[in-house]
Amino acid sequence: MKLEKLGAITKNLDSRRIPLNSEERIAKSKQGLYPYIGANNIVGYIDEYIFDEKILCVAEDGGSWGANQQCAVIYEGKTWVNNHAHVLAENGKASLEFIKNYLNYANLNKYIKGATRGKLNKSVLEKIPIPYPPLPDQLHIANLLSKAENLIPHRKESIRLLDEFLKSTFLEMFGNLKGERVPLSTACIINPKKSEINSLDRNSEVSFVPMAFVSEKGDVDLVQTRRLEDVWNGFTYFRENDVVFAKITPCMENGKGAIMKNLKNGIGFGTTEFHVLRPIEGISTSEWIYHLTMQHSFRKKAEQNMSGSAGQKRVPTDYFDKVKIVIPPIQLQTQFAQIVEKTEGLKTQYQQSLQELEHLYGSLSQKAFRGELLSGL
Repeated sequence: MKLEKLGAITKNLDSRRIPLNSEERIAKSKQGLYPYIGANNIVGYIDEYIFDEKILCVAEDGGSWGANQQCAVIYEGKTWVNNHAHVLAENGKASLEFIKNYLNYANLNKYIKGATRGKLNKSVLEKIPIPYPPLPDQLHIANLLSKAENLIPHRKESIRLLDEFLKSTFLEMFGNLKGERVPLSTACIINPKKSEINSLDRNSEVSFVPMAFVSEKGDVDLVQTRRLEDVWNGFTYFRENDVVFAKITPCMENGKGAIMKNLKNGIGFGTTEFHVLRPIEGISTSEWIYHLTMQHSFRKKAEQNMSGSAGQKRVPTDYFDKVKIVIPPIQLQTQFAQIVEKTEGLKTQYQQSLQELEHLYGSLSQKAFRGELLSGL
């Protein structure tokens, strides 16, 4: 496929950009009418604009320029762009949508300068070679890729709504319970002792879960296993259906924890920065404990009860003796667990669909920019 330099097929509008310091932004942000755009998309809204047209913004610094990473976004209408994003417009030779898709598909890291904060200079940007089929073909490819690309955020939104559904269902079922308030530690075993698995062969493989392998949405990456002997000392022990709760400051605001499932031999070890909460049969369920400890109010109170020196604060074990809750009837907890199971099953289907859509988009992009989609035009 023919190549053209980006500067030859677009019009650069960088000279019209105007950066604002924090005070200037505040002064112009009374109503927040128009997007204020930086390197990584919209960073706020202000009351004035300097562009009123279709533009392609490309991260100049602080962006992500690797293969299949978003560094380019199209905006239409009234906007203000600062000096952290290049601004391109059409000059009649190429489609901005086509160029956007290519820049987000290609690996542009070889054009980036700077060791600490990468930068894509204007002169380098304009020399980037772009596949250049005839304009009708560009429009066809851009339309095809846009259809595939637009399905991805819809699927992500469906997944987000399922998460929100579980949060609202938890509050609806347990938010206004009446009854005696007792320590949470009466409803679950806190940090169970690993001595209960002394009979297990020390050469057995068990799951190993570093902090980084647990997401803020409760997902757990179980890719690692270790010999029991190698993790017996210096790591936190848990077993199937235990709930882990991060005890360090950075994990408090958004929450970090999970229900441990599908562990190798039903056993896991991981970071010492987790507390382990084990449900007690007939009193509590994993699903209730996990969603309770993910509540913002619960996390906020945990943060207020941290102990230790600055920079080393942790939620102490006795916090679970101090925090008082109403233990819901086990039947109600079981009902909630059933709702969670069905919702998580649907979420898994959506996540698989999302992966398929992302693979489809990647595959179409690869074929498009190799010229393999043009044969049928």
